[in-house]
Amino acid sequence: MPFQDVLGAGAISASGLAAERLRMEVIANNIANANSTRSANGGPYRRQDVVFAEVLDDSLRPLGLPAFRGVQAVALIEDPSELPRIYLPGHPDADANGFVAMPNVQLPIEMVNLVTAARAYEANLRTAQTFRQMNEQALVLLRG
Repeated sequence: MPFQDVLGAGAISASGLAAERLRMEVIANNIANANSTRSANGGPYRRQDVVFAEVLDDSLRPLGLPAFRGVQAVALIEDPSELPRIYLPGHPDADANGFVAMPNVQLPIEMVNLVTAARAYEANLRTAQTFRQMNEQALVLLRG
């Protein structure tokens, strides 16, 4: 058994931890900009999402299937959904009719996403802790 296979579970958990941490950062950024009517690229802030992809090993297994090595963030995309418009004639970003385009961030959805990301992070952390405990027990057994 190659040494990389021994540490494979730890690497998979670590990649999951990194991915969910990034997801929580993006969600926190969405929440922080929920009322930002001006952004760096002009117009109101647009909600962002992280796209994940699996990481496969280049070497093939005996059955011809690639080995799973974790997950990685491959893209940060903007939500193309329609921007809500509210009537605020005194706002500096209001159009000629008095409407302001607001960000497409919905706080209840972001909070649900944040809870699911936190739970996924906790699950990956628990997996990493269990992997470490199993390795410690194996070393104790090997020492005799």
